[in-house]
Amino acid sequence: MFDGHENHDITLAAAAELTKRYRDQMSAGELKGGFFGKDALLRILNQNDCVGIRFYYGLNTQDIQVMVLAGALANGDDMTEGVLAEASIPCPTFCGDDNVLNT
Repeated sequence: MFDGHENHDITLAAAAELTKRYRDQMSAGELKGGFFGKDALLRILNQNDCVGIRFYYGLNTQDIQVMVLAGALANGDDMTEGVLAEASIPCPTFCGDDNVLNT
């Protein structure tokens, strides 16, 4: 099913269109995105038999949207007994400089 080499490329123009469409419909105060550090991603990806990362949307105890990351196996199963990540650094407040993906 998966081999870890799936093509997920997108042009900047297409990515900008997707993120703008999302920002245009979001309510004030909602998150635009979040940041996960390299170490968290590599801890997931470096697990035995992990070929990628699956993400799920969730709500924290303040009803703010979050993402939960889990490793994925070649057969498509989640690595629920492995390393998981959440606690992204939210945008806003930490969005980086204004660019076509975040403004």
